[in-house]
Amino acid sequence: MATTSASLSTTSLSGLGLTGLSSGLDTSGIITKLMAIESTPQTQLKNQLTTLQTHTTALQSLNSAVAALATTATAALGTNVLNSFSASTTSSAASATASSSSSPGSVSFTVGQLAASQVSVTGAMTTWPDTSSTTPSITIQTGTGSTATTKTITAASASLDDMVSAINSSGAGVSASKVAAGTDSTGAPQYRLQLTGTSGTANAFTVYEGANTAGTALPVTQITAAQDAQVTLYAGTAAQQTVTSGSNTFSGLLSGVDVTVSATSTTPVTVNVAANATAATTSAQALTSALISVFSSIAASSAITTTSSTSGGTSSSATSGSVFTGDPLVRNVNSALLSAATDPVNGQSPSTIGIDLTKDGTITFDQSAFAAAMASDPVGTTAMYQTIAGRVSGAAGSASDPYSGTISQQVTSETTQQSSLSTAISDWTTRLATIQAQYTAQFNTMETALNNLSSQSNYITSQISGLTTTY
Repeated sequence: MATTSASLSTTSLSGLGLTGLSSGLDTSGIITKLMAIESTPQTQLKNQLTTLQTHTTALQSLNSAVAALATTATAALGTNVLNSFSASTTSSAASATASSSSSPGSVSFTVGQLAASQVSVTGAMTTWPDTSSTTPSITIQTGTGSTATTKTITAASASLDDMVSAINSSGAGVSASKVAAGTDSTGAPQYRLQLTGTSGTANAFTVYEGANTAGTALPVTQITAAQDAQVTLYAGTAAQQTVTSGSNTFSGLLSGVDVTVSATSTTPVTVNVAANATAATTSAQALTSALISVFSSIAASSAITTTSSTSGGTSSSATSGSVFTGDPLVRNVNSALLSAATDPVNGQSPSTIGIDLTKDGTITFDQSAFAAAMASDPVGTTAMYQTIAGRVSGAAGSASDPYSGTISQQVTSETTQQSSLSTAISDWTTRLATIQAQYTAQFNTMETALNNLSSQSNYITSQISGLTTTY
């Protein structure tokens, strides 16, 4: 009797996927290995992108540090930082403040009088005495002669409050206040207007009734006369000189120094002005610290590491670089900053003010040496430090400027490269999916063909078997 054998249909085989049922091969494993080979270019692109991203991130960090250094160096060029002076006095009768335009020196003086403002008060009144108008006017004349100034003031009413308000808002240089002065015969409250001018003889004032100085002077009692502050230099010598000021502050006793007197004194008061090394030293400390930080970061990111291992009694070693190892851009930036900080200035080494080059390719800062240099030669030390700060500012700016800086431009370039690599990797993903689909289809076709051959073989075998039995 003839025998038959079941066979997998083509339809059912393709539905099961690649299992190697017909060929006996691990077709899925084969395709996986083939795809690993096919994806080699994409893997290389991914490795390249990872390396580039690491380098770009390191460059961005370096760029930020160099930009901060440029800011510090630029700040060190400020006049108030480099030309810093301090002023002191030998008496509480005066104080002094030095500016960046000062220079070392001293001056002594006695304080004859302090500046004062004119204070005058009117007679007691209940309302403004001028009844010629419902909106009375007064004219205040400040000063005398050709330099006198006048201001006409009109009140909203005859009310003393309105007159006070009008005077205070006029800008005439005189302020008014209403002061209680008892009551009149009817029991109505009375007040005086107290008028106060600006200190200094030139600010003495006269008040007139009406809209001009042709009117009657307002009857007032002067409580305090306007006067200038007065100091005497070189008292008791042939060079004795009296200096006056409309306020208690004198701006011309020493160049760039403001002297404010607060009490009279027959004992000489001495003002001393000296270079303030603290501000410059602090600035130099900040600049050199920022430089050292950048140099240290570059050195760590450019180091070469050697590792050793032993296997089977055999020792071996391997070397590996860091993210900036061999990078010419970073090397040039480091060299430019180092030269800016340590190259001679007018034939003198920066080590004379405490900035030293080390054998490790970085710098050190001797704060004591800098302070000593400022004390002995403030002008020369300031000039040298200003030159160094300017050079560092230029070198750091050339590297980190957001538009033209060499590091900034490299970061921009590498960011563009990353975008291109990401696009290429994405394209490879699409391409590999197509290749895998082709491999899958090819192996499906092979398995289907082998399945058909197997079915035919089984059929022929069964037929032959039937013939043999019949025979």
